[in-house]
Amino acid sequence: MAIPNMPDEQMRLALKELEQATYNHDQWAEAIFSALICRLAPDERDTRGDAHHLCRFGQWFYKVGIVALKDHPGFAEISHEHERMHQCAAGLLRSSADGVPISIKDFDRFINARKRLQLVIATVRRELEVALFNLDPLTGTPSRIGMLSMLREQQEFVRREHACTVAMMDLDHFKSINDNYGHAVGDRVLIGFARYVMAHLRPYDKFFRYGGEEFLICLPDTDLQTAGDVIDRLREELASLSFEDSGKGRFQVTVSFGLALLDPDMPVEKSMDRADRALYMAKETGRNRVVKWDASMNGLPGRP
Repeated sequence: MAIPNMPDEQMRLALKELEQATYNHDQWAEAIFSALICRLAPDERDTRGDAHHLCRFGQWFYKVGIVALKDHPGFAEISHEHERMHQCAAGLLRSSADGVPISIKDFDRFINARKRLQLVIATVRRELEVALFNLDPLTGTPSRIGMLSMLREQQEFVRREHACTVAMMDLDHFKSINDNYGHAVGDRVLIGFARYVMAHLRPYDKFFRYGGEEFLICLPDTDLQTAGDVIDRLREELASLSFEDSGKGRFQVTVSFGLALLDPDMPVEKSMDRADRALYMAKETGRNRVVKWDASMNGLPGRP
């Protein structure tokens, strides 16, 4: 499982909401135990077939939830385990209300279902925490920490005949932006570009700040031709963004890209180097363009 591209503030909010929803469900579980142990009349909502939609966790999860994570595999697991746990709880409550002794088997089934739910929720929370810890503090994008391991994971899919393209992205003439407008404006440009890319990539694409004004994009299940089309559209959109300096007016910044397939038969660093050489060619041939790696670039340096 992997957390999709999310701005850091959205990730912090997601983590906070998940923690609050988990607390609410712990409170619900305590009420269930009290009803069973003290033989209290159960809440009618907890005995219904749709009880998993009616508890406070369910009301949040199914009606609000975390939109950016709705396709995350962990959320499907949470939904499944949450419903199963409520089914077990409803059976126990109905038996208790009818005066029927609760079997150890049925009680264990409820306890185990709750433990599985807690484990899945904890896993998603941990992924959010790790992703948040690994974010670049300026742009809010994932940093290089974890980048290579993610690419190696994608390499395994490539070995199963799922193409994957790596794109190196570099802002053109960024030094002159810092020189002419100051580093504070340069930082705003980096933040603006990063947020735009994160908002407009596909949910399963990955985006990292590689260093300085350079970023890496991983496009799974995407051949070089398709990746070129996707990235070229992105390049055009980025070139249309406008930034402002209070003393010098508005300005725009272009971006160059170098693309290469993730090769299953060599270290991922080699594929990154190929994308870097293609980026060098994009810079040398005019900037503001997308260049795909080919064997003729082997003699080029990896960086401008």
